[in-house]
Amino acid sequence: MNREIISVKVRGLTKRFGDFVAVDNIDLTIKKGEIFGFLGPNGAGKSTTIKMLCGLLLPTGGNGSVGGFDVMKESEEIKKNIGYMSQKFSLYDDLTVGENINFFSGIYGVANTRKKERMEWVLEMAGLRDRRNTVTKTLPGGFKQRLALGCAILHEPPIIFLDEPTSGVDPISRRNFWNLINEMSKGGTTIFVTTHYMDEADYCNRLALIYRGRIIAEGTPNELKQKYMTRYVLEIEVDKAIEAMELIYNNGIETAIFGSLLHATVDNMDLAIPKIKRILEESNMNLNRIERIMPSLEDVFVTLIETA
Repeated sequence: MNREIISVKVRGLTKRFGDFVAVDNIDLTIKKGEIFGFLGPNGAGKSTTIKMLCGLLLPTGGNGSVGGFDVMKESEEIKKNIGYMSQKFSLYDDLTVGENINFFSGIYGVANTRKKERMEWVLEMAGLRDRRNTVTKTLPGGFKQRLALGCAILHEPPIIFLDEPTSGVDPISRRNFWNLINEMSKGGTTIFVTTHYMDEADYCNRLALIYRGRIIAEGTPNELKQKYMTRYVLEIEVDKAIEAMELIYNNGIETAIFGSLLHATVDNMDLAIPKIKRILEESNMNLNRIERIMPSLEDVFVTLIETA
């Protein structure tokens, strides 16, 4: 019988800084080849967790393994067997593209017989074949991002940790980056990715939502929507969205801004829709559209935070 290979398994993982508990007794199990999303707002504990899993920060408590190596005792072995890409991209701006790749080949101990092949692979993957002599700081953000990913996986690690990898890049670059991640996952690479972009969560096989150092929900994107969104979500298109949000919220209906639209979370649509229409009409607000929509993961997260 085939057994699933576990790439990451930790129990009770905790990190304290003095009296402050940054990561509070979390459990994680991640299977080989999975894209595991770790979501939460800034300051929730995402980066601290990823640093502990990468062997960069010793946990205060808990136990477990990454790639078969003990998180408490074998941090140096963990570092050799993973790829890690931080949100700052970890590149040397004053080096050329080719010099960066050569430098990281040495850091990761890529065999001399493979360096040229891996160099060409990174250049092809990053779309930088004609820019190997370009100084890295002059590259657009999307190219820097792919170059950083290539440098992080030159040694072909079985597990990759990506900390806010799409922060600060344009939407097209973000989408292209996720296509790369998907290809690597199909090839059996395990990917642990932190992000605060809730729309990216649907790209993941499974997710954990972290808030104030604690995991408050875990599952597939669909499981989270079905389990935690027992109420209805109404999308409202209205002039003066911020003023409208305050009006609706002050009348007892949970409402949040989503771009130029509003999302209202309600128990009963038949009562809520007429009430919202009346609230806006009495304040001379121009309502363009109100309709029920499928909840997004951001709706799920907002709901969970409100009850946490």
